[in-house]
Amino acid sequence: MLILGLILLLLGFLLGVQILWILGIILLVVGAVLFLLGSTGRPVGGRRHWF
Repeated sequence: MLILGLILLLLGFLLGVQILWILGIILLVVGAVLFLLGSTGRPVGGRRHWF
């Protein structure tokens, strides 16, 4: 999710498409939260690991 957010963020910036920029930021934030919760060993959504 982090990589997809970064790709959308870059595409939105380079192409000048505002919705891609916004979606990229949202995916980066959600991916970072899931990564931090998963790295602390806390189960997220009933799962301990996200593959």
